[in-house]
Amino acid sequence: MAAANSTGDLHAPGPQLSVTDIIVIAVYFTLNVAVGVWSACRARKNTVSGYFLAGRDMTWWPIGASLFASSEGSGLFVGLAGSGAAGGLAVAGFEWNATYVLLALAWVFVPIYISSEIVTLPEYIQKRFGGQRIRMYLSVLSLLLSVFTKISIDLYAGALFVHICLGWNFYLSTILTLAITALYTIAGGLATVIYTDALQTVIMVVGAVILAIKAFNQIGGYEQLEAAYAQAIPSRTIPNTTCHLPRADAMHMFRDPSTGDLPWTGMTFGLTIMATWYWCTDQVIVQRSLSARNLNHAKAGSILASYLKMLPMGLMIMPGMISRALFPDDVACVVPSECLRACGAEIGCSNIAYPKLVMELMPIGLRGLMIAVMMAALLSSLTSIFNSSSTLFTMDIWRRFRPCAGERELLLVGRLVIVVLIGVSVAWIPVLQGSNSGQLFIYMQSVTSSLAPPVTAIFVLGIFWRRANEQGAFWGLMAGLPVGALRLVLEFLYPEPPCGQADLRPALLRSVHYLHFAIALFLLTCAVVAAGSLLSPPPQQRQIENLTWWTLALDRSLGTKGGDGQTPQKRAFWARVCNFNAVFLMCVNIFFYAYFA
Repeated sequence: MAAANSTGDLHAPGPQLSVTDIIVIAVYFTLNVAVGVWSACRARKNTVSGYFLAGRDMTWWPIGASLFASSEGSGLFVGLAGSGAAGGLAVAGFEWNATYVLLALAWVFVPIYISSEIVTLPEYIQKRFGGQRIRMYLSVLSLLLSVFTKISIDLYAGALFVHICLGWNFYLSTILTLAITALYTIAGGLATVIYTDALQTVIMVVGAVILAIKAFNQIGGYEQLEAAYAQAIPSRTIPNTTCHLPRADAMHMFRDPSTGDLPWTGMTFGLTIMATWYWCTDQVIVQRSLSARNLNHAKAGSILASYLKMLPMGLMIMPGMISRALFPDDVACVVPSECLRACGAEIGCSNIAYPKLVMELMPIGLRGLMIAVMMAALLSSLTSIFNSSSTLFTMDIWRRFRPCAGERELLLVGRLVIVVLIGVSVAWIPVLQGSNSGQLFIYMQSVTSSLAPPVTAIFVLGIFWRRANEQGAFWGLMAGLPVGALRLVLEFLYPEPPCGQADLRPALLRSVHYLHFAIALFLLTCAVVAAGSLLSPPPQQRQIENLTWWTLALDRSLGTKGGDGQTPQKRAFWARVCNFNAVFLMCVNIFFYAYFA
């Protein structure tokens, strides 16, 4: 990533926007504001449920679109294309794996969350295990992860894109984007966020499809991708090294478990652990499903999001590979001076793969559309994170110290928290820019692998093991935290060495892939939770009734919000439609994995 003092020195084309481009961007922002105002006016935002959960009255299509848009922020657009440019197709596993955990969210986790009548995920943990300490720990951890990974990374990627494409001042781009995002998030709550996310999804998909078609035409079609990528070698290389060569397994999803950059064992098991945390236990995502009118709408939303998650392979990752094939001296640079010239970062420039493609291939007008697409991605992820972080702080932390706070006070605090998050996130960007991570997306995943597995463990055990209790869960988290934190600190202290330099990192980094580390950390936490639970009294009946898979009252979770006008027969019909689509989705997913394995 570019150092903080080099952002203004990027060697970017900085073309003058045409009138057509400006009109396209203006139309996008007008549409965005119009949808935001419309949804803010119709939302029941003067109650806690209305502001934080959209009155629990959302239908399936905006939920599905919001689930997709929330996960496909500018950090993912830039990061996936960059990782595709650097290593090939295997990074698509991060997207395709979402199919299974999104279905688990709707069929397993959401029924329990609905039955427990919660607003935040730490609130569920408190009901399941009792006590306050785990709830507070999870709330604080979620807020920290939101600020120091999600918000900062999306801001960095979005502002970097705008800077490269438009030549605008980096921090001016950041502040203007934040101002627009925060305005309608603060005003309208979750309903506004979900409806604007639906608009962003349409714009993102349309723009990305157009760019992908032009990119494939540029290299002669999909059939030429493998050959073009294999020849994507920069003109200046470092003698006696191979880091300038494209990976031999670039076109394969499953890679060697010991030497692969994304080993199949880690992508199968470690990634599933991290994906379960993100899709099934993270407030940003689950909050959308909790806003559903009934369980069928939550299931259909997950199905729509799963279908959409199959698209990034062709819309982001392959275009990233094409960008390397077309511009190897910039995107695939390995000589530090060349990388400084291309993007301002010595360790590599794969992160500019997508914006480079936009500026070189898109004609007048469509270039404005793609800039709008990236702004859409940025706004979608930021609005989602702002709203969910606001919910976490208000419902889990503020109410802990102000148990008598009324709805008006909670709503005011929720809005003020967003302002504070903005300030902290902007202040963190220089630190993020100064880190030595060559691939933005892989950086995000490696951080997650150090902190998320213990959280996944206590949710999974809490839901599927009735004997799990508060003592076991707490000490499981306390055992996982220092181990994960140690790995995270080592990641920052010992970055991956540049091309041509010896790897002198500690064995924990050099020999243990972060996806394998996630598996070990998950198993360690499970073992401590199991030991702590068995050595202490079992949980009380009220801590498992309707709060575990085995004690769930299905008639309640499958019930419908009063007044939606559906008969039991109609609900049963749509339940069968959802089940069919879930099976079909898994078949399609397995086919794609087998085809690219």
